[in-house]
Amino acid sequence: MTPYNWQQPDWPLFSYSLQGVEDALLTFSEKVGRVSGIIEALPEDTRQDVIVDIILAEAIKTSEIEGEFPNRKDVLSSIRKNLGLHTASEHIKDKSALGLGELMIDVRNTFEKALTEEKLFEWHRMLMGQSKRIEVGQWRTHEDPMQVISGAIGKEKIHFEAPPSSQVPTEMEKFIDWFNATAPGGANEIKRAPVRAALAHLYFESIHPFEDGNGRIGRAVAEKALSQTIGRPVVLSLSRTIEAPKELYYKSLENAQRSNEVTPWVEYFVSATLEAQIEAETQIDFTLKKTRFFDRFKSQLNERQLIVIKRMLEEGPNGFVGGMNARKYISLTKTSKATATRDMQHLLEISAFVLAGKAGGRSTSYNVNL
Repeated sequence: MTPYNWQQPDWPLFSYSLQGVEDALLTFSEKVGRVSGIIEALPEDTRQDVIVDIILAEAIKTSEIEGEFPNRKDVLSSIRKNLGLHTASEHIKDKSALGLGELMIDVRNTFEKALTEEKLFEWHRMLMGQSKRIEVGQWRTHEDPMQVISGAIGKEKIHFEAPPSSQVPTEMEKFIDWFNATAPGGANEIKRAPVRAALAHLYFESIHPFEDGNGRIGRAVAEKALSQTIGRPVVLSLSRTIEAPKELYYKSLENAQRSNEVTPWVEYFVSATLEAQIEAETQIDFTLKKTRFFDRFKSQLNERQLIVIKRMLEEGPNGFVGGMNARKYISLTKTSKATATRDMQHLLEISAFVLAGKAGGRSTSYNVNL
């Protein structure tokens, strides 16, 4: 069997061709400039809403890739708290959500600074600080192989095996040196942000330095590489793009960890990054439409209607799956069927709702009219 990338004599001297992604890299650069210009032109409150929405999407999706589902409301509260947007302290029940929000904001706030071992340990403590089953804020030390495995017990498939724990401190020292040397002004500067992010993420994931949390911190490393290289905090959710077809992400990563010629991986990652930047434009447009919607209708909505509409808009530009109907409205507001029907009819009459399907009976459903 082909040795893993870190077992090969050219590790970690990655080689790749950009011939197949030159157009995508140019488009990415253009869209970064366009998005930055749009955000700068927004009113302060709207700008904050855009940034919060995108950070929230990244926080939620980077966890969902790993099969974890943090409390959305608590993650949002943590993000707003760490951005200094809360006027009063809110109790955050989900402590993992608290740490996740803290991590997202720290990655954003410290993007310009050099990467250090202590910063990675700090991120790990933020992310895994509530864990009782692993050592937190340090490299892994266990003697068992660090393997990425799938399949039932007795029928496991090993997708990747990382360097043994005894090699991790040396490997991570080299990784940190590489990361800082490839930053703007570094001795080995990589000027294309998505390319540097692709290599940084692959390099980090191949070492797999922590006992748990490597995927989420590896994506934070990629975000730091993007932000450093473009010279401002990146406004996109890379994890949202990766999570949609996450099987492709895992397969691309697995293939890349068999060779240090990584052109297919770079092509995959550049494509994912461009798609994330395109989605960011869609998210900004959606946030602007939300702002206009509430400017127009907020004074006409009762508390129940506000709860329902805010919940529907949490689903983002793709909309609330299946639309809103009486059963869902009752579940969200704990009200009677008669009140739910009356509330939704009022929303339709003022044009806050539009019909999503056929009118009449149980099949009647509605979308928010943005």
